[in-house]
Amino acid sequence: MTGTEFTARHRFAGITARKARRIADMIRGRTVNEALELLQFAPQRGAAFYLKVVRSAVANASLDENVKVERLYISDCRADDGPLLNGRMRFRPGPQGRAMPFAKRLSHLTVKVRPTEDAGDTATKRAKSKSRTKSATATEAAAPATDAPSTAPEKKPARKKASPKKKAASQGSESESSRSGSESSRSEGGEA
Repeated sequence: MTGTEFTARHRFAGITARKARRIADMIRGRTVNEALELLQFAPQRGAAFYLKVVRSAVANASLDENVKVERLYISDCRADDGPLLNGRMRFRPGPQGRAMPFAKRLSHLTVKVRPTEDAGDTATKRAKSKSRTKSATATEAAAPATDAPSTAPEKKPARKKASPKKKAASQGSESESSRSGSESSRSEGGEA
């Protein structure tokens, strides 16, 4: 049963590939039941297209008697660019008698489903990886601090800012000392 994959395609779907890729990214890797539930209530227009394609892929898988439909997951989900509608640009009227071209784009939607026995249960893997990361962070937080010197540089204490009154007083004394110094240099210069 290894390598069993069931495919369904919707070719020439009337939606652009860019809009359809948002939905494809949303359901890729999920179980079929999760994907169907998400698609049923998703407000995007592409969800209706993918809902039909996923159901078709599940129907294709149910034709094999060895496959359990409940254990399927979406292994691949794509939206490829298709041609323009009727192979040409369309035109709508523009200002001052001009014709403004626009493209009606089509896309090819592909969904592949696979039984979880082939690749392992992705939902279980996700849950296990989340629990591992939670337990790892919990053990790091609970680990006692060691007496080893830290490699982080020590911070210098912040300098105290002088109050405005002290600043004015210190500036006044500085100006007086500079005045007296200049007067003494003048008197010395005058005597010489």
